[in-house]
Amino acid sequence: MFDVKKVCDDCVAWIRDFYEENGKGCNAVVGISGGKDSSVTAALCVKALGVDRVIGVLMPCGEQSDINASYTLVNHLGIKYYVVNIKEAVEGVKNAIPSELELTSQSLTNLPARIRMTTLYAVSQSVNGRVANTCNLSEDWVGYSTRYGDAAGDFSPLANLTVTEVKAIGRYLGLPESLVEKVPIDGLSGKTDEENLGFTYDELDRYIRTGEIENTEHKELIDRRHKVNLFKLQMMPMFKPKI
Repeated sequence: MFDVKKVCDDCVAWIRDFYEENGKGCNAVVGISGGKDSSVTAALCVKALGVDRVIGVLMPCGEQSDINASYTLVNHLGIKYYVVNIKEAVEGVKNAIPSELELTSQSLTNLPARIRMTTLYAVSQSVNGRVANTCNLSEDWVGYSTRYGDAAGDFSPLANLTVTEVKAIGRYLGLPESLVEKVPIDGLSGKTDEENLGFTYDELDRYIRTGEIENTEHKELIDRRHKVNLFKLQMMPMFKPKI
């Protein structure tokens, strides 16, 4: 049922329209992890804007074991890129926290993601850019993103596409299979996304698109994660005084 050519063409047209309305002549700035989402986002931007208007930013935190995938992507697309190692920035924030305040494991997990987004905006504002959000529907559905970290950005090409659909677009655009099928790992525990979530993306994608799922425990887990993370998908609540 998924018409990959039509969706790809429509997304490319949407990106062009966004730039016509929100930054004619501006560049697209994409954080490059080497995974399918950043790879497909960058490839769509190249198709929409041209290779000269897409800038990649590689942001290892110290040593990154899979950084070669990021280099594979930027070299495959032929885009300009910068490498910004965020380790000192992360350590700087951690060391500046008062000793009596012990950062939680969740804070330590999300800190690099938020510093990466700060880095992307610093680069973007220096190169006449707009920051691309690279999250997909599957991750957003269950809150597998960091608010004001990878969940931020100026425009989001993949927000309404599942992991399965993002992979299909990646293949359609001719990206290396190693990038399309790269297994996402959280970089901290060494576990894959699916191990952390407790279900597979194939299972989640089918449930999102059809409502069908056989495993009742997984259904309850998905529904629970979706409900408690809906706030991430909504605008910040704002008080409206009656004046």
